[in-house]
Amino acid sequence: MDTPVTIGRLAREAGLAAETLRYYERIGLIQPVQRTQSNYRLYDGHAGSRLRFIRRAQNLGFSLSEVKELLDISSSAENDMGEVKALTEQKIAEIDFKIADLQRMRNALAVQTERCPGHGSVKDCPILASLADAEGDMVVRRHWDVSRDQPAQRSAGQR
Repeated sequence: MDTPVTIGRLAREAGLAAETLRYYERIGLIQPVQRTQSNYRLYDGHAGSRLRFIRRAQNLGFSLSEVKELLDISSSAENDMGEVKALTEQKIAEIDFKIADLQRMRNALAVQTERCPGHGSVKDCPILASLADAEGDMVVRRHWDVSRDQPAQRSAGQR
């Protein structure tokens, strides 16, 4: 993509909606290189590369604000790669906590499934009874609190 392209063409080539690109522009992830006399946005080949970077980073679990931070770091060769490594290590820790949280959820559901005979009236269903039980609200689940760089405790109702 050597010659500037419109937002519509860039969106088609990237497999995204034009509105997504407008949003990315509003939050500073991409910028048009110029505008036509009709005020159409024109993007260069670098925009396509940035969009591929954004998509890959999102596929690895980075939020758009984290993607912006990675792009900002990568914008200057003088920046230290240690910043990138630290962000990536933080993302790995978040993923590990999410995996542990999902495993706890899976185990709790497996216990309830074992208790249920799978037949009979729903009024005797142990799964529904455990969901309706007020004590069930007291179950504490962990999630990753990015702002504090450590696991945080939250009740299931606060997700």
